Amino acid sequence: MTVLVTVWGASPGVGKSTLCGGLSQGLADTGLRVDHFREEEVLTRPQFAAVAAEFTATGTVGPGTLIAATADFVDAAVASGDDVVIADALMPFVPTLLAMGHGEEAVDAFVDDLTEILAPVRPVMVFLDGNAESALSRAAAREGAQWLDRYIGKLADYEVSPPVADLASAVRYLLRERAVTLGAIRRREKDWGLVVVERADELPRSEVLREVLRGLRPWLGEVVTRG
Repeated sequence: MTVLVTVWGASPGVGKSTLCGGLSQGLADTGLRVDHFREEEVLTRPQFAAVAAEFTATGTVGPGTLIAATADFVDAAVASGDDVVIADALMPFVPTLLAMGHGEEAVDAFVDDLTEILAPVRPVMVFLDGNAESALSRAAAREGAQWLDRYIGKLADYEVSPPVADLASAVRYLLRERAVTLGAIRRREKDWGLVVVERADELPRSEVLREVLRGLRPWLGEVVTRG
């Protein structure tokens, strides 16, 4: 069975993309067939064409569109024969739904539907925890002086709850996003694996990768042995 590893974190800048790259390469080096689904590919992967079109046309994406795209993606992943899919900031779509104005009850119902769609694969969330404010500062240092203003402006435009107007309120919103995302997965522990890396923003990237690989052993053991 294909293992779907979806990587999220407490904030931009916590190291999701770096981890996804290292994890994809490390697993591929063992002989496994690995599909690395980068964050920006949600607008170009053929299975998500309807998602890209709806977002371009309206600035939002409906839950039904996300479910249909995910079903197509799961079918493609199973047909490909890949051992592992590493998805950077994709499922379970909780931050996307919160940004589009959906409440926690609606998000929870969506994750129920999503979990059913994911039954042909084995979903595992890797969550990089840490201090959101320091991670945002790291992202701003990497992306340039205007990045943080654009990020805060994007959250403000989405009218998220709690509302965002500055760095402090962005951190408060990210704490809610974290709680809703982790809560949704923890309530479905029979269907989702979960690996949480504490203080990921403080650890060397090599140590984060080692910790994640250790945490994934219960789900990757079979494919690693086969590889």
